[in-house]
Amino acid sequence: MDKDMFLEEKAKQIKTGTTTVGLVCTDGIIMASDRRATMGYFIASKDVQKIFQIDEHLSMTVAGSVADAQAVVRLMQAEVKLYRFRHGHNITPKAATTLLSNIMFQYKFYPFYVQLLLGGVGGERGGEIYSLDPLGGVTDEKYVSTGSGSPMAYGYLEDAYVKDGTVKDNLHVAARAIATAMKRDSATGEFVDLVTVTKAGFRRHERAEVEKLLAK
Repeated sequence: MDKDMFLEEKAKQIKTGTTTVGLVCTDGIIMASDRRATMGYFIASKDVQKIFQIDEHLSMTVAGSVADAQAVVRLMQAEVKLYRFRHGHNITPKAATTLLSNIMFQYKFYPFYVQLLLGGVGGERGGEIYSLDPLGGVTDEKYVSTGSGSPMAYGYLEDAYVKDGTVKDNLHVAARAIATAMKRDSATGEFVDLVTVTKAGFRRHERAEVEKLLAK
């Protein structure tokens, strides 16, 4: 397969549709996503994980090609374990982001067709979230959304995000941002997956908890 055919095939894979959200809080971070995976107009799966635990205090959301996303997650999980083995302590969110950015830049001619959010605790701030594009470009964010439903999610986050708020203050905001996108974006659907990362560690909230938040 030549380069042009390869890139064309990869471009087709990215059309999976999703919505992910990341919020920075004073005591940690919140990440949320939907659970639908699509292939064009076809719903390929109704229960796909898009938020992954990278380390005890690190989390990542993925949007884009499923195969590429899973490969990046496995790579980062391995690299973070290796870092802890070599240095005797956990990697910080900023250092993990720099590592991932360098890896993705090395593949710029055959890139991973993904948009990623990587964040957690353990750095100089209460929580940190970074957005990475397929070539490894990085932006430091307070609140951010990726995927096909991100315009709808941003519309809600612009007004509802509690600046300098705690995880508890913003938990319903993240959940409702995804729920808002689900109402208008056909590629975003099923139910809301909600994860928090604090000094206590990584926690994936039960579906019943999320439904209670959305019912308020």
